[in-house]
Amino acid sequence: MPKIGVTITILLMKIISYNLNGIRAAFKKGLLDWLATENADIVCLQELKANESQIDQLSLQELGYTHNYFHSAVSKAGYSGVGILSKLKPQHVVVGCGIEKYDREGRVLRADYQDFSVMSVYMPSGTSGDERQAFKYEWLDDFYPYCLALQQQIPNLFICGDYNIAHQPIDLHNPKANKNTSGFLQPERDWLSKFFETGFIDTFRALNPDLQQYSWWTTRLDARARNLGWRIDYIAATELLLPQIKTARLANEAYHSDHCPVVVEF
Repeated sequence: MPKIGVTITILLMKIISYNLNGIRAAFKKGLLDWLATENADIVCLQELKANESQIDQLSLQELGYTHNYFHSAVSKAGYSGVGILSKLKPQHVVVGCGIEKYDREGRVLRADYQDFSVMSVYMPSGTSGDERQAFKYEWLDDFYPYCLALQQQIPNLFICGDYNIAHQPIDLHNPKANKNTSGFLQPERDWLSKFFETGFIDTFRALNPDLQQYSWWTTRLDARARNLGWRIDYIAATELLLPQIKTARLANEAYHSDHCPVVVEF
């Protein structure tokens, strides 16, 4: 008697992380059409520069994103802010990280699903001066133990966002000239090395060890056309997820921001 075959269906999930540098401006540049084409299950957004009432949620719902969450800055209008667009209903959503000075700037948002969790994070930049660089170092000191504690609670965790740090020389076009530039300072790079050595992986670099691509370009000097960029946007994941990561890429064709999206399928 012949054996009866058994078909096993594996569900492939797609997550996108995208710093929009203003969600309303990105809408005007065709973001919705691009999202429809990509058809991701979950989209993590950073630098919304808008509050929830200013976001066209009806258009997002028409694309299937029926569960949408936003954490906007209250410290300054039109600044910072993160969001999660989801076609799946989370079991739990956590707004902020519980530290007021960061939560006032709308920097952390997490959605917990049945088998995994996704965080959208917008890490501070230090490019505007010493005061904000000091704030960035405070953030790094606080965010690291926060992530380690989450890692113990949530073994399948994606931390998606704009980290505002290029990790290795391969991650920016001119590392020698930028060794004293915020975003490539040695203490920042050391922090990211520590982060990736304690149970988290850089999904893009794990699957593309030698690929030199960037996720952000200055708006000056025709930098994007000349591909003079930095890779400062990441989808990090806990190590347990690595065997499940099927693709990890930078969507350089997306032109809705001075950043481009990071895309992972698992």
